[in-house]
Amino acid sequence: MAILDTRIDDYIGKSAEFARPILQHLRQLVHQANPDVKETIKWGFASFDYKGPLCSMAAFKQHCVFGFWKAKLLHDPAGHLSERANQGGEAMGNLGRITSLSDLPPDEVLIDFIKEASRLNAEGIKLPPPPKKEKGDLVIPDYFIEGLKKNSIALDAFEKFSNSNKREYVDWLNEAKSEETRTRRLEIALEWIAEGKIRNWKYVRK
Repeated sequence: MAILDTRIDDYIGKSAEFARPILQHLRQLVHQANPDVKETIKWGFASFDYKGPLCSMAAFKQHCVFGFWKAKLLHDPAGHLSERANQGGEAMGNLGRITSLSDLPPDEVLIDFIKEASRLNAEGIKLPPPPKKEKGDLVIPDYFIEGLKKNSIALDAFEKFSNSNKREYVDWLNEAKSEETRTRRLEIALEWIAEGKIRNWKYVRK
């Protein structure tokens, strides 16, 4: 019998009306695929553990997200994870922006992902270490500098960031594959920086 965490009940209950059936359905599938999963709250998100972090879900104002801790290791021949994530814009998670149940892959596909993710944890298979990046001097693109100059609050906050925090924003902007994506990321970056937030502020443990 599934052991439910009342904090997840509260999280779902406080989510937007459109998000509740999505979160309830994802929660049900996780327990269906792995009855031994443990519910918890991590980084403010509804999360599920099984011999380590397994997956998590979250609701925002206009969309939900769902992601696997070891998504890169999951067998995904149909491209459900990569294609949907790419379509999601700035959404976190591996399925892109989820606004209705119809945005989710078929139940059997999600159940297979959850079972495989559970097996990876049970067998102690770890994610490969991220490739080491060349340190070098930090080169801030001209368009980023111009954007910061137009927002004095963001400029002041950015100058107080550590070099590594500055590099995270620069790398994120440089990794944009289109002008549209880069422009959108720049707007988001300036907003977050003005609020004193580092690039990965959502994952900072409170």
